[in-house]
Amino acid sequence: MAPCHLAIVGAGPRGVGVLERISANAAELLGTTRLVVHLIDPFPPGPGRIWRYEQSPLLRMNSMTEDVTMFTDETVRMDGPVRPGPSLAEWADQLRRGELRHEIAADLHDELAALLTTSFPTRRLQSTYLAWVYRRVLDELPEGIEVVEHRARAVRVEDDHVRLADGTSVPADLLLLTVGHLDAEPDAASAGLVEYAREHGLSYYPAGYTADIDYSAIPAGEHVLVRGFGLAFVDLMLLLTEGRGGRFDERDDGSLVYTPSGAEPVLHVGSRRGVPYHSKPGYRLQGEPLQLPKFFDAAVIEALPEGPLDFFADVWPLVAKEIAWGYYSELWTGHPDRVRLGFPEFAERFAEHRWDSEEMRALIEGAVPAEEDRLDLNRLDRPLAGERFEDAESFGKHLREYVEADLARRADPAYSADLGGFMALLSVYHHLPGLADSGRLDPISQVSDVDGWFHGFFSFYASGPPPRRLRELLALEQAGVVSFAGAELRVTSERGRFVATTSSFPGELEARTLVEARLPNASVGLASDELIRTLRDSGELTEELVLGQPSGRIHTRLSDGRLLKPDGTPHERWFSLGPHTSARSAAAFTRPRINALPLRQNDAVAREILSLAKRVR
Repeated sequence: MAPCHLAIVGAGPRGVGVLERISANAAELLGTTRLVVHLIDPFPPGPGRIWRYEQSPLLRMNSMTEDVTMFTDETVRMDGPVRPGPSLAEWADQLRRGELRHEIAADLHDELAALLTTSFPTRRLQSTYLAWVYRRVLDELPEGIEVVEHRARAVRVEDDHVRLADGTSVPADLLLLTVGHLDAEPDAASAGLVEYAREHGLSYYPAGYTADIDYSAIPAGEHVLVRGFGLAFVDLMLLLTEGRGGRFDERDDGSLVYTPSGAEPVLHVGSRRGVPYHSKPGYRLQGEPLQLPKFFDAAVIEALPEGPLDFFADVWPLVAKEIAWGYYSELWTGHPDRVRLGFPEFAERFAEHRWDSEEMRALIEGAVPAEEDRLDLNRLDRPLAGERFEDAESFGKHLREYVEADLARRADPAYSADLGGFMALLSVYHHLPGLADSGRLDPISQVSDVDGWFHGFFSFYASGPPPRRLRELLALEQAGVVSFAGAELRVTSERGRFVATTSSFPGELEARTLVEARLPNASVGLASDELIRTLRDSGELTEELVLGQPSGRIHTRLSDGRLLKPDGTPHERWFSLGPHTSARSAAAFTRPRINALPLRQNDAVAREILSLAKRVR
C-alpha cells in the first residue's frame, strides 16, 4: 500500500516538536500504515530560521539554560505517552560528562565548559541543542515512518502537492504549517514612511526580525531614531556597537565601561513606556514553595459568567490578585521581618477582599510598612506616567537611576518577592488560553486587552533580557552611543527628516534614519510569505475575524489546530500551529515541568494526523 505523505512547512522547534509527538504516538495510532514526513524549510531542521547557527555570536537567549526544554514530562496533561528528554541545562551537563555524543563547534567549547543552569546561553548553543534534539527524534523514529528534508521555500499548494521555490514539488496528503511569526509587508503607516524615505534620501527600516536585517548601510556617527525598547532593541544595540568592533570592559565595582570603535551610530531610543524591559531575576525564591495557582485557574475560569466578558472589568481583578498572591506569599514566607501580620491571617483576609478594593489596600498598607515592599502594578506598567523633565539631560539621569535600581533589585535576594510575582504571572499566562478556548471573553477585549496590552505587560515584566544587557545599555549611554528619547514616543515626517517628540521632556529630535525595533504585528492580510499569500488568496487559509475585524492571525480550530475555511468549517487534512494562529501559543520550546501548552498542542495535532493517516491510505 502506498504511504501517506505529510508535509510540514517549517522545520524549526515547533515542526520538530510535532514530529517528536508523531513518533511517540505512532505505536498506538499508526498501525501498519507507512508515513512519509516531508520537512520543508530553507533553514536547518531543528533550529530553523530563528535559532540557526549562522547568526552573530553576540546574540543570546533571554531564557536560562534550566528553563528550556523540547521534551514532555509527567506534568504534561495529554493523551499521548511521555517521552522524557534533557533540558538544555541537562543536555549541556551530559555532554560535559561524556554521556552524549554530539559535535560541538570549536567556538562553543569555552561557553559549554562554563555554562551554569542559570546562564543565558548564546543562540548558537541553543541552535546546537535543537540540532541534537532533531537527530534524536530521527534516531527514535519507529519503523514505518520516514523523514525527507527539503531545503527550499514552499510557495503554493495545489493538487495535493506543495510546490517549492526550487521548482520541485512534494506530495501532501496532509499539511501542517508551523511557520512561526508571520513576516509582513509594511502596513499603511510604514508604507508611507518607506515612500517618504525614498523621496527624501532617508533610511527607514520597518519592523522585522533583527538578526535578518542588514543594517550595514547605517554609517558611523549617524544619529538614528529607534522606536521600541524591548528585546529587538537589545539585539539591535549589540549588533551596532560591539558588533562593529566596540568593547565592553568590567570595572572593579561590576559596572561596565564601553570603548567605542568609531564605527558606531548614535541610537536615540524611545517607546510608549520609555524604559527597557525589566531584567531577569538573578536569585531563587527565599521562602516556602508558592501555592499556585490560587485565584486564577481552570476552575475559576469555568466559574466565570457566560459572557461576553470584558478583560479589565471581569478578568484582570482575578489576574492581578494572582500576581499579588505570588508576590506577597514570597514576601511573607521569605522575609517575615518586613511584615506586621502572621501569614495565615494575611492569607485569609487577602482571599476575602476584592482586588484593589478599599479593604485590600488597607490590609496591605497596614501589614507591609515599607512602600518599596508593596506591589504597585500600575506603576510597574507605566513607570514614567506623569513624569516630565526639564530637558534630555535630566531625563537621562532619571532613566539611568531607574535602570540601576532595577538591576540592583533583580540581583538582591532581599527583593525575591518580585520573583514570586514573576512566577504567578507565568501561571496566569499558562491558564489564559483556557479563557480564550471558552469563547466567553468579548472578542474585541481578547484582541485589544489580552493579545495587546496584557501580552505587552507580560513581556515587559517577565520576558526581559539578561541583566548584563542592561549593564551594557548603561555603558553605551555613558559612552554617548545611546541616548534615551523618552516615553510616548511620536515620530513624524517633516522638513525632509524624521522628527521625534516624547512626553518626557520638551523639544524635538531630528534624524535621517529611523529603525522600528520590533517584530511586525500579526497580519495574514499583509503576509510577505508567498505560501501564506497564495493560500489566503485562494481562500484555503483565512484570517481570524473579531466582530468582523481582522485579528491578523491564521484562523484555526482551537481544539486540534485545523485550518478553518471562510465559512468556518474545519479543513479535513490541513493544520497550523504557532504564535500567529487562533491558538495564540507563542513558545515553541518551554520551561520543564509546567504542563506546557505547546507540548499539549503538539501532542493533540500529532495524534489527529496519525489517525487521519490511516484513513487517507
